[in-house]
Amino acid sequence: MGAAEFWNHAESAQKKVVQLKALKGLLDPVEAVTKAAADAAELAELAEAEGDAGTLKQVGADLDGAARDLEALELRTLFTDENDPRDCFMAIQAGTGGTDACDWARMLLRMYQAYCERAGLSATLIDVLEDPEAGIRSATLEVRGSWAYGTLKGEHGVHRLVRISPFDAAHRRQTAFASVDVTPEFDEVEIEINERDLKVDTYRSGGAGGQHVNVTDSAVRLTHLPTGIIVACQNERSQPLNRKMAMKYLATKLAARREEERRAKVDAARGEKGRIGFGSSSQIRSYTLNPFQLVKDARTDVETGNVQAVLDGKLEPFVEAFLKWRAKK
Repeated sequence: MGAAEFWNHAESAQKKVVQLKALKGLLDPVEAVTKAAADAAELAELAEAEGDAGTLKQVGADLDGAARDLEALELRTLFTDENDPRDCFMAIQAGTGGTDACDWARMLLRMYQAYCERAGLSATLIDVLEDPEAGIRSATLEVRGSWAYGTLKGEHGVHRLVRISPFDAAHRRQTAFASVDVTPEFDEVEIEINERDLKVDTYRSGGAGGQHVNVTDSAVRLTHLPTGIIVACQNERSQPLNRKMAMKYLATKLAARREEERRAKVDAARGEKGRIGFGSSSQIRSYTLNPFQLVKDARTDVETGNVQAVLDGKLEPFVEAFLKWRAKK
């Protein structure tokens, strides 16, 4: 990367940057844990020689921290997909269930924003479509940070909510669905996009208000004509910035589509049935608030009765279980 001509070839340079990020993500934690253990051993030897009980207690605390880091490192070895180190886009879409589904989509958005904060990931809302009655019809997050895609890819699928509807005057139990789509982030330089294949629409940004909201046509919606894929961005301060982000998201969606088609061909050759669609085959998790409290993952069978903690972003047991489940397959 230090070579003078390195950045002259953007496509190959970008691939090297992704490679470096992946390798540093593996090596840096190993070196940190190794150094922590060596430092603790050296300090313990000195403390024992001097009979320093206070320092020995501190060494114990340091080793406990190193053990936790080692546990996280062991989990990191489950990130085997070449795209796992990438940043990602997470799209939430309300499904069957009317207003309840839109409210459920907003609850999921809040849950993932809270989890990303817990996990040290940056989650930026780049597009949202509010529902006139309650909740949201759709929302898109750009998630950045260490192993963002690898961490969140297990959330891809349909999420089911069962509860007493706050929108039903008769207080009946209702079921609502929302889908979550997680795709690794690619730059448009990595995925060739022909400008002639794009339909570009601009419109006024929506939201709570502010200097650049509902004032100019800064929001951008891109339609990729050959595939029908539609992406949008409205959170940036100007139309060019929103277009740049939308192009990045479109590149990501096109790359994901290409990978889906490749996997579909492999599954067809093996005689396997694909898991495409919004039906039960793609439902990954149920959240039940009534008549009992339970969140259960359909793939790993991990469950908890502390539903509120999950909705507040405590997703670590489900994320870890998915990675271990996936590694065994």
